[in-house]
Amino acid sequence: MQETEADTRANRIDPVLRAAGWGVVEGAQIRREAICPGRIMPGGQRGAPLSADYVFEFRGHKLATMEAKRHGKGAGAGVGQAKDYSTRLKARFAYASDGAEWYEVDMHTGKEGNIAPPFPTPDELWQRCFPTGNAWRERFGAVPFETGGGKWQPRYYQHNAITAVLEAIAKDQQRILLTLATGTGKTSIAFQIAWKLFQSRWNLTREPVRRPRILFLADRNILADQAYNAFSAFPPDALCRISPEEIRKQGKVPTNASVFFTIFQTFMTDGKSVESGLTFEGYQPDFFDFIVIDECHRGGARDESTWRGILEYFAPAVQLGLTATPKRDVNADTYRYFGDPVYTYALKEGIGDGFLTPFKVRQMASTLDTYTFSDDDEVVSGEIDLDKEYTEADFNTKLVIDEREQSRVHEFMDQIDQRQKTLVFCATQDHAARVRNFINQVKTNPDPHYCERVTADDGKLGEQHLREFQDNEKTLPTILTTSQKLSTGVDARNVRNIVLLRPVKSMIEFKQIIGRGTRTFDGKDFFTIYDFVKAYEHFKDPEWDGEPEEPVEGSTAPRPPKPPEPPIIDDEPSDPPPPAERVVVKLADGKERKIRYVAETTYWFNGRQITAREFMEQLFGDLGTMVASADELRAIWTDPDRRTAFIQRLEEMGYDRDRMDDMRRLIDAPKSDIFDVLAYVRFTLDPLSRSERVEGAKATGLDGYEAEMRKFLSYILQAYELQGIDELAPHRISDFLQIRYGGTNDAKRVLGSIPEIREAFIDIQRHLFS
Repeated sequence: MQETEADTRANRIDPVLRAAGWGVVEGAQIRREAICPGRIMPGGQRGAPLSADYVFEFRGHKLATMEAKRHGKGAGAGVGQAKDYSTRLKARFAYASDGAEWYEVDMHTGKEGNIAPPFPTPDELWQRCFPTGNAWRERFGAVPFETGGGKWQPRYYQHNAITAVLEAIAKDQQRILLTLATGTGKTSIAFQIAWKLFQSRWNLTREPVRRPRILFLADRNILADQAYNAFSAFPPDALCRISPEEIRKQGKVPTNASVFFTIFQTFMTDGKSVESGLTFEGYQPDFFDFIVIDECHRGGARDESTWRGILEYFAPAVQLGLTATPKRDVNADTYRYFGDPVYTYALKEGIGDGFLTPFKVRQMASTLDTYTFSDDDEVVSGEIDLDKEYTEADFNTKLVIDEREQSRVHEFMDQIDQRQKTLVFCATQDHAARVRNFINQVKTNPDPHYCERVTADDGKLGEQHLREFQDNEKTLPTILTTSQKLSTGVDARNVRNIVLLRPVKSMIEFKQIIGRGTRTFDGKDFFTIYDFVKAYEHFKDPEWDGEPEEPVEGSTAPRPPKPPEPPIIDDEPSDPPPPAERVVVKLADGKERKIRYVAETTYWFNGRQITAREFMEQLFGDLGTMVASADELRAIWTDPDRRTAFIQRLEEMGYDRDRMDDMRRLIDAPKSDIFDVLAYVRFTLDPLSRSERVEGAKATGLDGYEAEMRKFLSYILQAYELQGIDELAPHRISDFLQIRYGGTNDAKRVLGSIPEIREAFIDIQRHLFS
């Protein structure tokens, strides 16, 4: 009997590794690692997961990976996979073996070749990875992750980020930056870093004589509160939430803790009018050993920011910046202050690995995207500029036309599933209130709390609405409207729709808003962005998920003026002051009914955004590799088993059901079959509606059957006409028999044998697609 890969591992590879001390020497672990679960696909499916046969971990560091192959297959067959594993896990060495041959790759030097047992011991591999000793590296590695009793294990990129930061600290680096996409667990990463520093007794003296004092610094209370809750594994007396009320009550800043949480604004409270002891200057500059600056791109590191003074005051501390945005002109100061990131994990990687949810964008252009006054309209208040063309930036700040906003609300409420959680971003807090009201006026859910506003002015009530929205067990509120407050830091995993009703000023803000939907949730295959304001133009960025291009040195082209720093966003009103007098216009009677929308969808496909037409062109090319003719496609479609396999193959290639639905709209055949989409794209066959196909099948496919069988087949055709191709899947036969006859035995008495029923079920499909 042929030896299996499992046999090779157990009988040939494992003994060699044990003899080298792996799994035997203390701290030397060897295990199989599930690297990523695979891209999220429609219907609860996943792309191919990725797992490494062996990961060699010693003193908290992943030193090497190995791919095993069946004996006799040769080590070379596994080298490519091993390199991929080591690249992802940031391991120094990659190995492949079939038990007879052993192959080694040094991922740093590029040196590779066959080796012979014995396999390197843990100490030998450690010395090759870290020839220069470092006591703190080993001390950090000796502290295990805090897993909550096995409930949490770091994902591979989280392990990489934690290890990269601790390595920088071990090498006495003072300013450290992590760049990870929104939804990838930056707070969990910060917690594990703080945990290791706390347990190893690292501090600024670089001697393990005391626990460190750690500060988690955010710019919004919700971020500081979320972090405080995430650090609950620390002893209660080790944690301290610094608040203005507590400082005023005590008359001084708190010092009796190990991990402190606050926001920039608290440290700056009344900074010019009270004693310095009630602001950050109440602490000695070297009081904190380690400072985590969450969402650091939002102002703390900018040269002109008043917040920068806090970071400079605590200059002795090691400072770690966390950001979800790669380097751009508008956040260059952040990168200049912290330096290049020690580790980066982008949105593209997160979606490809299956840790983040894919998305599509519906671009909603309308006939009222700009406005010039017409004599038949009425100026309700304010003074209109008769010659001015008002643009998106003017609407709801300088110009208010409620009929326009109502039409937008009608448009997206008609398109979304109104049971799904949705965030709507508005221009101002007043705009958010009006949109909330318009939504509640057209909703199908009778509950008055269906849609709520969450803005700075809503205070504690708004925070309550947000907490209820974040609770995945609750269905109300279902929709939140906001202006600025929810653009960052809101961990609501089940958001299915994001609606943009205000301009998005920068790529950074756009990424933050998109991050509200990327978090994964059971049954959430994708989320949709409804873009009424041309924010999709921010996708036209060659580095949308990659490393930024550095500006060309010595360029003589004029640089655009540096945009002003965005306002501090927290519990204080954040909207810019409105103009002295806003213009309110009422459209002429019936005019709002003439507003029309033209929608175009873009998709995340193979790591980039493409338009629907590009998607169709891609589908045209891929279909050419799958079917040679329209007759072949028709033969596949009339066979339920072959059709099911074909559809599954399409989904694996990225052509899921929802995208096919969009293709139907694009070819102006919304009630057609998937077959018609494919036949039109590849072979330019005119599409038919499902109703037309059913009529044809009834006319030609029911002759020769007894009356009861004709009724049964008509029932199936009616289900197909209403619901689509899934009703013709092989497993649906038993469902139809159960529904119509109560079970298989009763059905056989009136229809005949099961093979006869199945043959009729297949035969009628031949007439559907003839």
